[in-house]
Amino acid sequence: MLSYLLARETEMEQTLITLMQAESPSTDKSLVDQCGQVLQAEFTRLVGGSVTRISQTHTGDCYRCTYGEGDEQILIIGHFDTVWDQGALSIEKRDGILYGPGAFDMKGGLTVALYAIHALAANHVTGNRKVVFLATSDEEIGSHASRELIEAEAKKSVCVLVPESSIPPNGDIKTARKGIADFTITVKGIPSHAGHDPRAGANAIEELALQIADLRQLTDIDAGISVNVGLISGGTRVNVKAEHAQAGVDLRFMTKEQGEAVAHKIMNRTPYIAGTTITVTGGINRYPLERTAQGVDLFVQLQSIAHAHGYEVNEGLSGGGSDGNFTAALGIPTVDGLGPVGDGAHARNEHVVVANLPYRAALLADFLRTNIHR
Repeated sequence: MLSYLLARETEMEQTLITLMQAESPSTDKSLVDQCGQVLQAEFTRLVGGSVTRISQTHTGDCYRCTYGEGDEQILIIGHFDTVWDQGALSIEKRDGILYGPGAFDMKGGLTVALYAIHALAANHVTGNRKVVFLATSDEEIGSHASRELIEAEAKKSVCVLVPESSIPPNGDIKTARKGIADFTITVKGIPSHAGHDPRAGANAIEELALQIADLRQLTDIDAGISVNVGLISGGTRVNVKAEHAQAGVDLRFMTKEQGEAVAHKIMNRTPYIAGTTITVTGGINRYPLERTAQGVDLFVQLQSIAHAHGYEVNEGLSGGGSDGNFTAALGIPTVDGLGPVGDGAHARNEHVVVANLPYRAALLADFLRTNIHR
Protein backbone atom coordinates (compact mmCIF):
# COMPACT_ATOMS: atom_id res chain seq x y z
CA MET A 1 0.00 0.00 0.00
CA LEU A 2 2.75 2.43 0.90
CA SER A 3 4.76 1.97 -2.30
CA TYR A 4 1.58 2.20 -4.38
CA LEU A 5 0.56 5.47 -2.72
CA LEU A 6 4.03 7.01 -2.68
CA ALA A 7 3.92 6.82 -6.47
CA ARG A 8 0.72 8.90 -6.37
CA GLU A 9 1.83 11.83 -4.23
CA THR A 10 1.38 14.32 -7.07
CA GLU A 11 -2.10 12.97 -7.80
CA MET A 12 -3.03 13.27 -4.13
CA GLU A 13 -1.81 16.86 -4.05
CA GLN A 14 -3.94 17.70 -7.08
CA THR A 15 -7.02 16.09 -5.55
CA LEU A 16 -6.51 18.14 -2.39
CA ILE A 17 -6.17 21.33 -4.43
CA THR A 18 -9.34 20.46 -6.35
CA LEU A 19 -11.23 20.05 -3.07
CA MET A 20 -9.78 23.29 -1.68
CA GLN A 21 -10.78 25.18 -4.81
CA ALA A 22 -14.37 24.09 -4.19
CA GLU A 23 -14.97 26.66 -1.46
CA SER A 24 -17.45 25.38 1.13
CA PRO A 25 -18.39 27.77 3.94
CA SER A 26 -20.79 25.86 6.19
CA THR A 27 -23.68 28.32 5.95
CA ASP A 28 -23.71 28.58 2.15
CA LYS A 29 -25.67 25.53 1.00
CA SER A 30 -25.10 26.19 -2.69
CA LEU A 31 -21.31 26.29 -2.35
CA VAL A 32 -21.18 23.34 0.04
CA ASP A 33 -23.31 21.32 -2.38
CA GLN A 34 -20.90 22.13 -5.19
CA CYS A 35 -18.00 20.91 -3.06
CA GLY A 36 -19.94 17.75 -2.22
CA GLN A 37 -20.41 17.07 -5.91
CA VAL A 38 -16.65 17.41 -6.43
CA LEU A 39 -16.04 14.94 -3.60
CA GLN A 40 -18.59 12.53 -5.07
CA ALA A 41 -16.91 12.74 -8.47
CA GLU A 42 -13.50 12.04 -6.93
CA PHE A 43 -14.80 8.98 -5.07
CA THR A 44 -16.42 7.66 -8.23
CA ARG A 45 -13.24 8.28 -10.24
CA LEU A 46 -10.89 6.75 -7.68
CA VAL A 47 -12.97 3.95 -6.23
CA GLY A 48 -16.17 3.35 -8.15
CA GLY A 49 -18.30 1.70 -5.50
CA SER A 50 -21.71 2.96 -4.49
CA VAL A 51 -22.51 6.59 -3.66
CA THR A 52 -25.78 7.76 -2.11
CA ARG A 53 -26.56 11.46 -1.94
CA ILE A 54 -28.50 12.35 1.21
CA SER A 55 -30.46 15.56 0.77
CA GLN A 56 -30.50 18.22 3.47
CA THR A 57 -32.86 21.18 3.61
CA HIS A 58 -30.72 23.98 4.99
CA THR A 59 -27.17 22.63 4.96
CA GLY A 60 -25.20 20.91 2.23
CA ASP A 61 -26.21 17.44 1.13
CA CYS A 62 -24.28 14.52 2.62
CA TYR A 63 -22.81 11.46 0.89
CA ARG A 64 -22.60 7.80 1.88
CA CYS A 65 -19.87 6.15 -0.17
CA THR A 66 -19.43 2.36 0.04
CA TYR A 67 -16.62 0.02 -0.97
CA GLY A 68 -16.83 -3.75 -0.70
CA GLU A 69 -19.47 -6.11 0.64
CA GLY A 70 -20.42 -7.62 3.95
CA ASP A 71 -22.94 -7.50 6.77
CA GLU A 72 -20.42 -5.68 8.98
CA GLN A 73 -18.84 -2.33 8.19
CA ILE A 74 -15.95 -0.06 9.12
CA LEU A 75 -17.02 3.59 9.13
CA ILE A 76 -14.91 6.55 8.05
CA ILE A 77 -16.45 9.94 8.79
CA GLY A 78 -15.36 13.35 7.55
CA HIS A 79 -16.80 16.77 6.75
CA PHE A 80 -16.28 18.93 3.68
CA ASP A 81 -17.58 22.24 5.04
CA THR A 82 -15.08 24.82 6.30
CA VAL A 83 -15.02 27.95 8.46
CA TRP A 84 -13.81 30.06 5.53
CA ASP A 85 -16.12 32.50 3.75
CA GLN A 86 -16.27 32.65 -0.03
CA GLY A 87 -13.38 34.66 -1.38
CA ALA A 88 -10.88 33.56 1.25
CA LEU A 89 -9.35 31.09 -1.20
CA SER A 90 -5.61 31.47 -1.60
CA ILE A 91 -3.52 28.39 -2.32
CA GLU A 92 0.26 28.44 -2.19
CA LYS A 93 2.96 25.78 -2.02
CA ARG A 94 6.27 26.59 -0.35
CA ASP A 95 9.03 24.13 0.51
CA GLY A 96 6.75 21.12 0.14
CA ILE A 97 3.98 22.63 2.28
CA LEU A 98 0.57 23.39 0.81
CA TYR A 99 -1.18 26.41 2.36
CA GLY A 100 -4.81 27.34 1.98
CA PRO A 101 -8.29 27.36 3.53
CA GLY A 102 -9.48 23.87 4.42
CA ALA A 103 -6.16 22.17 3.71
CA PHE A 104 -5.76 20.88 7.27
CA ASP A 105 -9.39 20.95 8.46
CA MET A 106 -10.22 18.77 6.79
CA LYS A 107 -9.86 18.42 3.05
CA GLY A 108 -6.40 16.93 3.56
CA GLY A 109 -8.08 14.21 5.62
CA LEU A 110 -10.73 13.67 2.94
CA THR A 111 -7.94 13.21 0.39
CA VAL A 112 -6.28 10.66 2.67
CA ALA A 113 -9.54 8.72 3.00
CA LEU A 114 -10.23 8.80 -0.75
CA TYR A 115 -6.81 7.43 -1.63
CA ALA A 116 -6.79 4.85 1.15
CA ILE A 117 -9.97 3.33 -0.26
CA HIS A 118 -8.65 3.82 -3.80
CA ALA A 119 -5.56 1.76 -2.90
CA LEU A 120 -7.80 -1.09 -1.77
CA ALA A 121 -9.87 -0.95 -4.96
CA ALA A 122 -6.89 -0.62 -7.30
CA ASN A 123 -5.19 -3.61 -5.70
CA HIS A 124 -8.42 -5.65 -5.59
CA VAL A 125 -8.39 -5.97 -1.81
CA THR A 126 -11.71 -7.16 -0.47
CA GLY A 127 -12.98 -8.92 2.64
CA ASN A 128 -16.14 -9.81 4.50
CA ARG A 129 -16.62 -6.27 5.80
CA LYS A 130 -17.46 -3.23 3.72
CA VAL A 131 -16.00 0.24 4.13
CA VAL A 132 -18.48 3.12 4.46
CA PHE A 133 -17.18 6.64 3.96
CA LEU A 134 -19.71 9.14 5.28
CA ALA A 135 -19.02 12.72 4.16
CA THR A 136 -21.04 15.40 5.96
CA SER A 137 -21.58 19.10 5.43
CA ASP A 138 -22.15 20.92 8.73
CA GLU A 139 -19.51 19.85 11.26
CA GLU A 140 -18.12 23.35 11.66
CA ILE A 141 -21.53 24.62 12.79
CA GLY A 142 -22.35 21.83 15.22
CA SER A 143 -23.46 18.90 13.01
CA HIS A 144 -27.09 19.53 13.97
CA ALA A 145 -28.41 18.29 10.61
CA SER A 146 -26.01 15.36 10.19
CA ARG A 147 -25.74 14.04 13.76
CA GLU A 148 -28.62 11.58 13.43
CA LEU A 149 -27.11 10.23 10.22
CA ILE A 150 -23.65 9.87 11.81
CA GLU A 151 -25.00 8.07 14.84
CA ALA A 152 -27.14 5.72 12.74
CA GLU A 153 -24.12 4.65 10.66
CA ALA A 154 -21.94 4.32 13.76
CA LYS A 155 -24.38 1.91 15.36
CA LYS A 156 -23.93 -0.41 12.35
CA SER A 157 -20.11 -0.25 12.52
CA VAL A 158 -17.43 -2.30 14.26
CA CYS A 159 -15.25 0.79 14.57
CA VAL A 160 -15.00 4.40 13.41
CA LEU A 161 -12.02 6.13 11.81
CA VAL A 162 -11.94 9.92 11.68
CA PRO A 163 -9.38 11.51 9.29
CA GLU A 164 -9.75 14.90 11.00
CA SER A 165 -6.70 17.13 11.45
CA SER A 166 -3.88 15.45 13.36
CA ILE A 167 -2.14 16.93 16.40
CA PRO A 168 0.64 19.36 15.40
CA PRO A 169 3.51 19.41 14.89
CA ASN A 170 4.20 15.69 14.46
CA GLY A 171 0.83 14.36 13.34
CA ASP A 172 -0.12 12.57 16.56
CA ILE A 173 -3.35 10.56 16.48
CA LYS A 174 -6.20 11.54 18.80
CA THR A 175 -7.34 8.88 21.23
CA ALA A 176 -9.21 11.45 23.32
CA ARG A 177 -11.14 14.66 22.69
CA LYS A 178 -12.79 16.97 25.17
CA GLY A 179 -16.54 17.34 25.30
CA ILE A 180 -18.17 20.63 24.37
CA ALA A 181 -21.12 22.57 25.77
CA ASP A 182 -22.31 26.07 24.96
CA PHE A 183 -24.70 28.35 26.80
CA THR A 184 -26.33 31.74 26.49
CA ILE A 185 -26.85 33.61 29.76
CA THR A 186 -29.44 36.38 29.55
CA VAL A 187 -29.94 38.86 32.40
CA LYS A 188 -33.00 41.11 32.69
CA GLY A 189 -32.72 44.14 34.94
CA ILE A 190 -34.78 47.22 35.76
CA PRO A 191 -33.83 50.35 33.79
CA SER A 192 -33.49 53.70 35.54
CA HIS A 193 -31.56 56.97 35.30
CA ALA A 194 -28.01 56.35 36.47
CA GLY A 195 -27.66 59.73 38.20
CA HIS A 196 -31.05 60.78 39.62
CA ASP A 197 -31.27 57.93 42.12
CA PRO A 198 -28.37 55.45 42.08
CA ARG A 199 -30.35 53.11 44.29
CA ALA A 200 -33.18 52.80 41.80
CA GLY A 201 -33.34 50.14 39.12
CA ALA A 202 -31.22 46.99 38.77
CA ASN A 203 -28.29 46.92 36.35
CA ALA A 204 -28.24 43.80 34.20
CA ILE A 205 -24.65 44.43 33.14
CA GLU A 206 -23.45 44.55 36.74
CA GLU A 207 -25.29 41.29 37.45
CA LEU A 208 -23.74 39.68 34.38
CA ALA A 209 -20.28 40.81 35.50
CA LEU A 210 -20.80 39.14 38.87
CA GLN A 211 -22.00 35.98 37.13
CA ILE A 212 -18.91 35.97 34.90
CA ALA A 213 -16.64 36.23 37.93
CA ASP A 214 -18.50 33.30 39.47
CA LEU A 215 -18.25 31.23 36.28
CA ARG A 216 -14.49 31.73 36.29
CA GLN A 217 -14.30 29.65 39.46
CA LEU A 218 -15.61 26.61 37.57
CA THR A 219 -12.44 26.33 35.48
CA ASP A 220 -10.08 23.60 36.64
CA ILE A 221 -7.24 23.34 34.16
CA ASP A 222 -5.58 20.42 35.93
CA ALA A 223 -8.81 18.42 35.70
CA GLY A 224 -9.27 19.38 32.05
CA ILE A 225 -12.25 21.69 32.64
CA SER A 226 -12.33 25.14 31.08
CA VAL A 227 -15.12 27.72 31.04
CA ASN A 228 -14.76 30.65 28.66
CA VAL A 229 -17.03 33.68 28.27
CA GLY A 230 -16.41 34.58 24.66
CA LEU A 231 -19.26 36.96 23.83
CA ILE A 232 -20.95 39.74 25.82
CA SER A 233 -23.53 42.40 24.98
CA GLY A 234 -25.89 44.68 26.83
CA GLY A 235 -27.15 48.12 27.70
CA THR A 236 -28.48 51.02 25.67
CA ARG A 237 -26.87 54.23 27.01
CA VAL A 238 -24.04 55.02 29.40
CA ASN A 239 -26.40 56.97 31.71
CA VAL A 240 -29.07 54.23 31.89
CA LYS A 241 -28.93 51.24 34.20
CA ALA A 242 -28.99 48.37 31.74
CA GLU A 243 -32.22 46.44 31.33
CA HIS A 244 -30.61 43.65 29.31
CA ALA A 245 -27.22 41.89 29.19
CA GLN A 246 -26.14 38.65 27.60
CA ALA A 247 -23.08 36.37 27.49
CA GLY A 248 -22.05 33.40 25.37
CA VAL A 249 -20.23 30.70 27.33
CA ASP A 250 -18.09 27.77 26.12
CA LEU A 251 -17.40 24.73 28.32
CA ARG A 252 -14.82 22.01 27.64
CA PHE A 253 -14.51 18.86 29.76
CA MET A 254 -12.78 15.48 29.88
CA THR A 255 -15.51 13.11 31.04
CA LYS A 256 -19.28 12.84 30.75
CA GLU A 257 -19.62 13.15 34.53
CA GLN A 258 -17.57 16.36 34.60
CA GLY A 259 -19.59 17.89 31.80
CA GLU A 260 -22.94 17.15 33.35
CA ALA A 261 -21.86 18.44 36.79
CA VAL A 262 -20.47 21.74 35.47
CA ALA A 263 -23.32 22.20 33.01
CA HIS A 264 -25.77 21.90 35.90
CA LYS A 265 -23.93 24.67 37.76
CA ILE A 266 -23.97 26.93 34.70
CA MET A 267 -27.64 26.32 34.02
CA ASN A 268 -28.71 27.07 37.60
CA ARG A 269 -27.72 30.68 38.31
CA THR A 270 -28.74 32.67 41.38
CA PRO A 271 -28.81 36.48 40.99
CA TYR A 272 -26.64 38.67 43.23
CA ILE A 273 -28.57 41.89 42.59
CA ALA A 274 -32.19 42.20 43.70
CA GLY A 275 -34.53 42.92 40.83
CA THR A 276 -32.53 41.02 38.21
CA THR A 277 -33.57 37.70 36.69
CA ILE A 278 -31.37 35.20 34.84
CA THR A 279 -32.26 32.81 32.03
CA VAL A 280 -29.77 30.23 30.74
CA THR A 281 -30.23 28.28 27.51
CA GLY A 282 -28.02 25.75 25.78
CA GLY A 283 -26.29 22.64 27.05
CA ILE A 284 -23.92 19.86 26.05
CA ASN A 285 -23.38 19.58 22.30
CA ARG A 286 -20.80 16.78 22.29
CA TYR A 287 -19.80 14.39 25.02
CA PRO A 288 -16.07 13.67 25.06
CA LEU A 289 -14.24 11.05 23.08
CA GLU A 290 -12.82 9.43 26.19
CA ARG A 291 -9.63 7.38 26.05
CA THR A 292 -10.79 3.78 26.29
CA ALA A 293 -9.16 0.37 25.95
CA GLN A 294 -11.03 -0.20 22.67
CA GLY A 295 -9.87 3.11 21.22
CA VAL A 296 -6.31 2.50 22.33
CA ASP A 297 -6.41 -0.92 20.65
CA LEU A 298 -7.20 0.79 17.35
CA PHE A 299 -4.33 3.20 17.93
CA VAL A 300 -1.89 0.38 18.72
CA GLN A 301 -2.76 -1.27 15.41
CA LEU A 302 -2.11 2.00 13.60
CA GLN A 303 1.12 2.53 15.51
CA SER A 304 2.32 -0.92 14.47
CA ILE A 305 1.53 -0.20 10.82
CA ALA A 306 3.38 3.14 10.99
CA HIS A 307 6.41 1.39 12.48
CA ALA A 308 6.36 -1.10 9.60
CA HIS A 309 6.27 1.89 7.23
CA GLY A 310 9.43 3.26 8.84
CA TYR A 311 8.25 5.99 11.21
CA GLU A 312 6.72 6.48 14.65
CA VAL A 313 3.33 7.88 15.51
CA ASN A 314 2.08 8.82 18.97
CA GLU A 315 -1.30 9.41 20.57
CA GLY A 316 -2.65 12.55 22.22
CA LEU A 317 -5.60 14.60 23.45
CA SER A 318 -7.40 17.37 21.59
CA GLY A 319 -9.28 20.18 23.30
CA GLY A 320 -11.52 20.52 20.26
CA GLY A 321 -14.42 18.30 19.30
CA SER A 322 -15.33 16.43 16.13
CA ASP A 323 -18.04 14.10 14.90
CA GLY A 324 -15.95 11.34 16.45
CA ASN A 325 -17.26 12.55 19.81
CA PHE A 326 -20.74 11.40 18.79
CA THR A 327 -19.65 7.91 17.78
CA ALA A 328 -17.44 7.41 20.84
CA ALA A 329 -20.29 8.48 23.14
CA LEU A 330 -22.32 5.58 21.69
CA GLY A 331 -19.61 3.15 22.79
CA ILE A 332 -18.33 2.49 19.26
CA PRO A 333 -14.50 2.15 19.21
CA THR A 334 -13.30 5.40 17.63
CA VAL A 335 -9.91 6.83 16.74
CA ASP A 336 -9.48 10.40 15.46
CA GLY A 337 -6.87 12.75 14.04
CA LEU A 338 -5.95 10.50 11.11
CA GLY A 339 -5.49 13.40 8.71
CA PRO A 340 -2.06 14.41 7.38
CA VAL A 341 0.70 16.24 9.23
CA GLY A 342 0.02 19.96 9.21
CA ASP A 343 -1.14 22.87 11.35
CA GLY A 344 -3.18 26.08 11.39
CA ALA A 345 -6.76 24.82 11.56
CA HIS A 346 -9.08 27.85 11.22
CA ALA A 347 -6.02 30.12 10.91
CA ARG A 348 -4.38 32.03 8.06
CA ASN A 349 -1.40 29.66 8.08
CA GLU A 350 -3.51 26.53 7.58
CA HIS A 351 -1.38 23.94 5.80
CA VAL A 352 -0.44 20.31 5.25
CA VAL A 353 2.86 18.62 4.44
CA VAL A 354 2.37 17.22 0.93
CA ALA A 355 4.92 14.42 1.29
CA ASN A 356 2.95 13.07 4.27
CA LEU A 357 -0.26 12.53 2.28
CA PRO A 358 0.69 9.09 0.88
CA TYR A 359 2.05 7.95 4.25
CA ARG A 360 -1.19 8.84 5.99
CA ALA A 361 -3.27 7.23 3.24
CA ALA A 362 -1.17 4.07 3.45
CA LEU A 363 -1.60 4.00 7.22
CA LEU A 364 -5.36 4.02 6.78
CA ALA A 365 -5.29 1.63 3.82
CA ASP A 366 -3.27 -1.02 5.63
CA PHE A 367 -5.50 -0.73 8.68
CA LEU A 368 -8.54 -1.29 6.45
CA ARG A 369 -6.84 -4.12 4.55
CA THR A 370 -6.22 -5.95 7.82
CA ASN A 371 -9.58 -5.31 9.43
CA ILE A 372 -11.96 -6.00 6.56
CA HIS A 373 -10.84 -9.64 6.66
CA ARG A 374 -11.89 -10.31 10.25
